[in-house]
Amino acid sequence: MTAQKEFTLTPRRRGFHLVTEEIIRNLPPLPPAGILHLFIKHTSAGLTINENADPDVQTDMEAIFNRLVKEREPYYQHTCEGDDDMPAHAKATLSGTSLTIPITNGRLNMGIWQGIYLCEFRNRGGGRRIVATVIG
Repeated sequence: MTAQKEFTLTPRRRGFHLVTEEIIRNLPPLPPAGILHLFIKHTSAGLTINENADPDVQTDMEAIFNRLVKEREPYYQHTCEGDDDMPAHAKATLSGTSLTIPITNGRLNMGIWQGIYLCEFRNRGGGRRIVATVIG
């Protein structure tokens, strides 16, 4: 069985946002066992899995990425879409655009402290398109 669904996440401000429940609500029916592949169709946002318990993780991840990739660097050439655009592209490359998660007993098989994050790197990114493919 293979099923695929494309959906739009609720627009969010810049930062790291737990979206596990929103993702699950939008998935096609899950098989007893298989794989979920998630792909974000954007070059200035990413997906990752990280701790879902302490909200300080979200704040710290934002601070780390902003320190690693600064805005308004003099060597940026792609600057026509605003100060946050080129850094957003670089941050998306660092975070990645896809996730693969095992499905066990009809549920996502993630660790107890793991959650799916939308990494929104633009100040106003808008709704982000996700392609979810279930194989099982």
